[in-house]
Amino acid sequence: MIGGVLALAAGLVVAVAPTAAADDTLTDLGPVPSNRNDIVVAGDKVVVSLDDRIVFTDRKGEVEETITDVSGAHGLIATADGTRVYAALSGSGEVAEIDIATREIARRINLSDYGCPYDLALTGDRLWVAYSCGERGVLGLDLSTPESEPVNVDTSLLKAGPLIAAAGDTLVLGETLSPADLFVYDVSGAAPVLRGEIDGHAHDHHGLDDVAVTPDGSYIISAFTLPDAFSMWDAVTLTKVRDYQKGPEAEGYPRSVAISPDGAYIAGGRTLGFGMTVYDRASGAELFTANPPKGEVARGSSAYAGRDIYSLVQADERIYLWRLHDVTLPESSLTLTAEPGATVHVPFTMTGRLTFPDGTAPGAQPLIVTRTAGDGTTETLPGVTTAEDGTYTITDTPPAGGQTTYTVLWDGDGKRRWSKASVTMMVRYQAVLTLNGPATAVAGTTLLLWGSLEAVGTDRPENVWISMERTRKSDGQTVTGNIYQGGIGTFTFRDSPEPGEYTYTLRWPGDSRTGPAEASHTVIIEAPAG
Repeated sequence: MIGGVLALAAGLVVAVAPTAAADDTLTDLGPVPSNRNDIVVAGDKVVVSLDDRIVFTDRKGEVEETITDVSGAHGLIATADGTRVYAALSGSGEVAEIDIATREIARRINLSDYGCPYDLALTGDRLWVAYSCGERGVLGLDLSTPESEPVNVDTSLLKAGPLIAAAGDTLVLGETLSPADLFVYDVSGAAPVLRGEIDGHAHDHHGLDDVAVTPDGSYIISAFTLPDAFSMWDAVTLTKVRDYQKGPEAEGYPRSVAISPDGAYIAGGRTLGFGMTVYDRASGAELFTANPPKGEVARGSSAYAGRDIYSLVQADERIYLWRLHDVTLPESSLTLTAEPGATVHVPFTMTGRLTFPDGTAPGAQPLIVTRTAGDGTTETLPGVTTAEDGTYTITDTPPAGGQTTYTVLWDGDGKRRWSKASVTMMVRYQAVLTLNGPATAVAGTTLLLWGSLEAVGTDRPENVWISMERTRKSDGQTVTGNIYQGGIGTFTFRDSPEPGEYTYTLRWPGDSRTGPAEASHTVIIEAPAG
């Protein structure tokens, strides 16, 4: 290890640090391009529409490629096999079919006669397209036919351009005004048939930001700004089944919703920094919650991929891809505590424990340990393995000073979600304080003492005060004062004590850069001769 040593407590063994596959990530995708972006997962790629570009990342959120030959890229939808993604290009009046293997546009479907396509849904081979710009409506295209004639959905009851979602035999159109209605269609036949309406006035629905349909088409999940809950509706009877809220009272406003591929879990994103909550769809139980490191979830921009959830987050006028890993697994817990303070080149100890939600002993589990210095550079230290009861001990020797963060990560085991713990501390350089003087002196003469305050590995403290304490051995009488060290690194002071044995003790409390130091000197003051 460069610049430090990692020691393990008795009973632990050294482990080669694995590469972290777990951990949540936040990837900067650039300036916020528009108010409506979208995200889908296709195969091993995450695809994000950002108005003037479409970005492809891997499952860890690392950007791999960008398509820029698009205009007004908004709604996205992926085929079930993950080989194709369709993008609504409102700027050019097209729907682009993208080959995921090559990340290239395979064909462009011209819909300029229907205005600006902006949202998409898919049932089998039928692509549903919401469009606006003058005329507004929804049409269907048969993707199995190269030159499909659009089939119009009867949207005569719509009062605004809708958001759309579909699965199974269900197509939903949701108004984006307030109060907002949901219109539900049966698409099992050649033409969509309206099943009915979920009335926005009756349910006091305002500001629809997202809507989704369970994979079998049985239920609809809505994300209205008001009321403060994600709601599940029976797609046939159009009655409410339940609301999903965060805690006893909702926090933030519903902003996005996603359904796991098996339909068992609901993920709801909220505004005001309250992040993402995962619910058991059937029971409504809250299973997991997390807040983004910064900003808030963008509307209508969440997607499931296996046990992971991806969302877009807006912060500081930029947009980020937020990955939450293994959210449907039971959560493990990892702790890390450290001795107060740390000194450069001086070993110090940290301890912690890994625990499982069912209370079972974790046994030997490898942990990934990293150290992030004050300059932002991160170094992976030799990994450690927990003892049978999940405890572990780390001893590190910091190579440099400044605010330093130690992070320990357990990567999960496929049955329990990964966990992470960290501590941040100010690592200070070691100060060296010296005090010198004669061993004996005569009462009535001036006693001169001198010394210095230095720092190992950094500049010495200058223009500082050092506390002084003089203690007489015979009765313990103590006199205190302060010594000033200027810019030259040394100091002197004088005293004229009575006969006796005295100990002078100097103490430097340290500052943000250097640690404390102490020095002492003993002198015997003799009575004058004769």
